[in-house]
Amino acid sequence: MSFPVQRPRRLRSNEIIRRMVRETALSVDDFLYPVFVTHGEGVARPVEAMPGIYNYSIDRLLEELTEVAGLKIPGVLLFGIPAVKDDLGSEAYARDGIVHEAVRAIKKAFPGLLVVTDICLCEYTSHGHCGVVENGSVLNDPTLELLVKTALSHAAAGADMVAPSDMMDGRVGKIRAALDAQGYENVLIMAYSAKYASAFYGPFREAAGSAPQFGDRKTYQMDPANAGEALREARLDIEEGADIVMVKPALAYLDVIRRVKDETGFPVAAYNVSGEYSMVKAAAQKGWIDERKIVMELLTGIKRAGADIILTYHAKDAAKWLREGE
Repeated sequence: MSFPVQRPRRLRSNEIIRRMVRETALSVDDFLYPVFVTHGEGVARPVEAMPGIYNYSIDRLLEELTEVAGLKIPGVLLFGIPAVKDDLGSEAYARDGIVHEAVRAIKKAFPGLLVVTDICLCEYTSHGHCGVVENGSVLNDPTLELLVKTALSHAAAGADMVAPSDMMDGRVGKIRAALDAQGYENVLIMAYSAKYASAFYGPFREAAGSAPQFGDRKTYQMDPANAGEALREARLDIEEGADIVMVKPALAYLDVIRRVKDETGFPVAAYNVSGEYSMVKAAAQKGWIDERKIVMELLTGIKRAGADIILTYHAKDAAKWLREGE
């Protein structure tokens, strides 16, 4: 028998066979598109650190979502920019808060679009932390009460899914119990289970005005050096009633995505965060990379690592490129 017996290149010899044996298939159905909504009318304020991303007023957001829905992107993740910030993040759970108004408007205009709301206080607090602060410390249990109020108010506005991103201990269980008690047992919870204290969040903090005014978030967000801890966090959230567990960021934590998927068997979301997006955009603007090829390779890698859902600011572009490739 001639050498070599196996020639793997035969399976790469043309596009047809490459498609037939392809192990990972990226789809528009994998995407959730994060969007920022603010007060006012006619507002489309560009986020300087995130080319192509804007803070929208509700009317302009609905225009944006016309394109999103046309691209068959299944849903959005809403972040609110409040009119006024205070120590307790009151607009996060106010019935007339910006997210509440946006949810109602979106569900009326696009009833088939999945609406997910971020459940956290950092965008709404004057100090920029994700919970109640006392004497320079973020208090866990008093924060849970406000997170529950936020989740309930978003569910009442019509949110399909709530996504607690605060990393307070026990918040998933408290939110699940409260939703069920109020008749919202069909509202899903996507828990930010492994949310790392990452340097990749900088552009988001510009978009949301959510940078902490003192200290950092290392007492509640996870140490980037830890992977086993992510598994413990994911299991705790599942035990408390999470429907989907998330790893955030994505690209530096592909190993964590894989382990969480393999060891829990639960649906896993991965957040391709603002810093990851902005680095690609900056390099593409310099002409150093092919943006389309890079984005599709990165998103395929996140999917290959085990993500069932990818939250990405690239969603619109990726959806267009996938359509062109069909």
